[in-house]
Amino acid sequence: MPRHNLNDLLAFVTVAREGSFTRAAAHLGVTQSALSQTVSGLEKRLEIRLLTRTTRSVSPTSAGERLMHAIGHRFDEIESELDALTELRDKPAGTVRITCGDFALRTVLLPRLTPLLLDYPDIKVEFDINYGFRDIVADRFDAGIRFGDTVDKDMIAVPIGPEVRMAAVASPAYFARNGMPKKPQDLVNHTCIDIRFPTLGGVDAWEFEKRGRKINVRVTGQVIVNTSAHVPAAAVNGLGIAYLPEEEFAPHIEEGRLIRVLEDWCPLFSGYHLYYPSRRLPTPAFSLVLNALRESENNRDSVLRR
Repeated sequence: MPRHNLNDLLAFVTVAREGSFTRAAAHLGVTQSALSQTVSGLEKRLEIRLLTRTTRSVSPTSAGERLMHAIGHRFDEIESELDALTELRDKPAGTVRITCGDFALRTVLLPRLTPLLLDYPDIKVEFDINYGFRDIVADRFDAGIRFGDTVDKDMIAVPIGPEVRMAAVASPAYFARNGMPKKPQDLVNHTCIDIRFPTLGGVDAWEFEKRGRKINVRVTGQVIVNTSAHVPAAAVNGLGIAYLPEEEFAPHIEEGRLIRVLEDWCPLFSGYHLYYPSRRLPTPAFSLVLNALRESENNRDSVLRR
């Protein structure tokens, strides 16, 4: 029986995962036309169509889905094993892909991973800034960053940050014009700055809790964004009340540009966790990343205890 060339199967898997010949070609380092010819050649050899192509998208046919489920994870296993071989080298190497929010990247990941990356120049870390709940297995990420209470139960979750308290804030000018809310329900009469999360497809309710009593409030306003990065600036400019982890507002609160309200309705909750699939064997590069984040957190705790 003749051996099959696995390059065309890898090409098909990459296109199916990316949903685009353009992105898949960039990922594989080939031209789009060459990639299209490779996949067409595979379909011709198998005598069945694997991909449905339109002017805007590419998606697997039922046969393509079956082939993806049968072989896609095999390439992941091969790639993982090749990465694992770096433990036999003098210095580990490889790419670690992490999906996270921009605040976690700026305040936790980059500060803690910078020493590691300087010590191990053959390790690369790719950060995907995304506020949707990515499927890290399907999207081939090594790990993700979420608040602990939102991590799926079948994942291994490692705390990398302290507990977090939310903060409702607005500028002095806004409160001078509109008054301050006394209870969460008052927010329905205020202009609020909200976030549209990609996974939810809409804006989520703001969650408050006081002495075991939980209240969800759906707010409205003139400004909606899809990341938290610009929310503090919008609040400072007087565009409404904002609601985020207090660390994101800390400099503005300290310097008087923002004022907190409803503080007794903002309890502590689980902080940032790095999570990854329990069934995947960590590569040496990923283990170093994990240890750097875990050790930094342990060091922070020991400093606080002294």
